[in-house]
Amino acid sequence: MTKLIIQIPCYNEEATLGVALTALPREIPGIDTVEWLIINDGSVDRTVEVAKACGVDHIVSFDHNRGLAKAFVAGIDACLKAGADIIVNTDADNQYCADDIPTLIAPILQDHADMVVGARPIEDIQHFSPLKKVLQRWGSWVVRLASNTHIPDAPSGFRAYSREAAIRLNVFNEYTYTLETIIQAGQEGMSVTSVPIRTNGYLRPSRLVKSIPAYIQRSIFTIIRIFMTYRPLRFFAVLGTIPMGLGLLLCLRWLVLFSFGDPTRSRTPSLILATILILIGFQLWMFGAIADVMAVNRKMLQDVQQRLRRAEYDQYRH
Repeated sequence: MTKLIIQIPCYNEEATLGVALTALPREIPGIDTVEWLIINDGSVDRTVEVAKACGVDHIVSFDHNRGLAKAFVAGIDACLKAGADIIVNTDADNQYCADDIPTLIAPILQDHADMVVGARPIEDIQHFSPLKKVLQRWGSWVVRLASNTHIPDAPSGFRAYSREAAIRLNVFNEYTYTLETIIQAGQEGMSVTSVPIRTNGYLRPSRLVKSIPAYIQRSIFTIIRIFMTYRPLRFFAVLGTIPMGLGLLLCLRWLVLFSFGDPTRSRTPSLILATILILIGFQLWMFGAIADVMAVNRKMLQDVQQRLRRAEYDQYRH
């Protein structure tokens, strides 16, 4: 038996949730059971009533709003406890075309991928401003660079996870899960792929992107934090090479001027600055070495966590 659970994080979605749920499938080729789950992220409207009226199978509720990332993680946990073999995440504003769910899960059913991200036709979405389209392309390029994947639409929330991939996921960021899960999956060696999907009409503005500058800032911090977590040696090595290189260049300049320039000028400030830069670079390299050793403990703890998760979810499943 193969069970698919479609989860939808919700926060005050009574106006659009009914439309999104009505479009969801109950039967998919290759899937024995299709169930729906919503995560009520502290809604104060009729979101839960609409969900129940539409026949949602599972409801996870928070007492207060905890944010998209927390809602996503709670949904994944509930889906695994409910025995899901495949989990599809979509939005309550009906942005993504539900008819593309079979296409989305096909690579997982064929054992070609652990995680699949739906790639929207960004250039054809009319309510996206030119600036937002440029930022989408730039952000996706940065995520591809950090994750060693080839995902063209990293911020897309329309994605599918195998059971094993869902068990291995950890979300540290409290803002969004989209960028972090791709980078984490790529760095952890999971098979991540993308499929083209369609979008529906515009129903409401995005609640995640309240302002472009804030979104850029938070996205950059997320990428840096994940890169520090999963590739600390490389991160600090690159970071330390900058002041180290500048310091060595200043040293070389001082040697040249001292050997062939005016012997009466000591140029002590340049030598002090060079020493400071070299020390900073060396310290950053040491931070990277220490963080890399500490990462071994993180990997061991993560392995223990995954084993406990498998045992717990298998208990719920049986």
